[in-house]
Amino acid sequence: MNALISVSDKTGIVEFATALHCLGITLMSTGGTAKLLAEHGLPVTEVAQVTGFPEMLDGRVKTLHPKIHGGLLARRDVPEHVAALETHDIDTIDLLVVNLYPFEATVAKPGCTLEDAIENIDIGGPAMVRSAAKNWKDVGVLTDASQYSMVLSELRANGKLSHTTRFSLSVAAFNRISQYDGAISNYLSSITFEEGNNTPVRHTFPNQSNDCFVKVQDLRYGENPHQSAAFYRDLYPAPSSLVTAVQLQGKALSYNNIADADAAWECVKSFNSTTGSMVGSAACVIIKHANPCGVALGADALEAYSKAFQTDPTSSFGGIIAFNCTLDGRTALQISKQFIEVLIAPDYTPEALAVFTSKVNVRILKIDLPTGGQSDWDQGRNAVDVKRIGSGLLMQTADNRQLQLSDLKVVTQLQPTPEKLQDLLFAWKVGKFVKSNAIVFCKDGMTLGVGAGQMSRLDSARIACIKAKAAGLSLSGAVVASDAFFPFRDGIDVVVDAGATCIIQTGGSMRDQEVIDAANERGVAMVFCGVRHFRH
Repeated sequence: MNALISVSDKTGIVEFATALHCLGITLMSTGGTAKLLAEHGLPVTEVAQVTGFPEMLDGRVKTLHPKIHGGLLARRDVPEHVAALETHDIDTIDLLVVNLYPFEATVAKPGCTLEDAIENIDIGGPAMVRSAAKNWKDVGVLTDASQYSMVLSELRANGKLSHTTRFSLSVAAFNRISQYDGAISNYLSSITFEEGNNTPVRHTFPNQSNDCFVKVQDLRYGENPHQSAAFYRDLYPAPSSLVTAVQLQGKALSYNNIADADAAWECVKSFNSTTGSMVGSAACVIIKHANPCGVALGADALEAYSKAFQTDPTSSFGGIIAFNCTLDGRTALQISKQFIEVLIAPDYTPEALAVFTSKVNVRILKIDLPTGGQSDWDQGRNAVDVKRIGSGLLMQTADNRQLQLSDLKVVTQLQPTPEKLQDLLFAWKVGKFVKSNAIVFCKDGMTLGVGAGQMSRLDSARIACIKAKAAGLSLSGAVVASDAFFPFRDGIDVVVDAGATCIIQTGGSMRDQEVIDAANERGVAMVFCGVRHFRH
């Protein structure tokens, strides 16, 4: 059996090649890989010796030769192929080990130039991988170091790779080539040249999008039982995202569970100690149908949960609950009194997990929080959001804008107190995760009433008031966040009549002055932030 090894990432390759040699497999290799193997005492034949041609053009040409591709592509069950190999003195290659130039890593580096990117486009590697993968019935092709252990185990046990293993390796190889070519296409499609010179400019959105997603699991059904569904993740998932969750117990997640859990986690992790939570350090978010029905901050998980639950106990039934802190036994006992679908936290005490052992259907997810500064938190967010439309796709940069106190502009005669300003920022964070039109009443780091998803902002304001009344919560002295500007003064009148004393909104309406005048007339403070958070 002959193996050809040519890898850019040499992680584990010496150990793997040593194991192949011990199994009696003949080793061939290229350039730096051959040198590394030889330095470790392995008998290795350089490809140049096989082809009779030296590596050329700074290594750009080394494996593009009939003696390589003939050895990979020849079918052992076709006499004419076997005869051709004998006529031209070509040995079969039974195992190909290749990983490609690090194009994706190169273009991800700040300051990467077009020249850097071009030099990291692999030519010979993908060509060999395609040849081997096409001839999978006779050739095993490895494209990732994670495959080494499994292949060695099978070779040691059986002396060869099974039909099933070779096919699965082939599929993985074609997937890798697809991913690689897609990354190259995305990058090059984003480059244009400034008119009148040869300076390349890279744009956010390429002329062709070739994003790759990997299936995590099939789902029982989709949003409704008559729809089929599956769950996919990014090829390179961001840390601290739902796709990195570890499920500790419970039934398999449903389509709606996943959508709601993502909304809960993205909301709760926006309240964190590294970027400055406003009241206490613990946050709890309760989600129902992708909308926050209760959000609160507290000194600990129990206080945060108790406050969040008060906002809307009715809607919390069957909801998704997320924390940005370790869940302890006391809080778990309190949560266990209500029916929930999914529970999410960065960690759980043994006592907390013990509480739910009898509630076997509750899905418990553990997701690590980033531990660094703001840049680490940004890594856990999508850079681009997408939405499918009929035969098309909408793409936009993600709504990752973080509002600071310095962004707020007081536009009324009455000035908010420092405490009110903190509540305004809290309400604004919550409002970002509420479906538009969004109106959120808050006080002391706690939501009091949430109006979501209405065609009229006025109706959202009325619904928020109704929800607070139904929960027995007073809106006296509350602050209000609106995810966009108030187009008329009537919305101001509704929230002030309900008890609001401070309002945060985008500003920018043709009737801004009318709305400001209404706030001054009613004796409330108002700030503009210049940011809109539509969420459709």
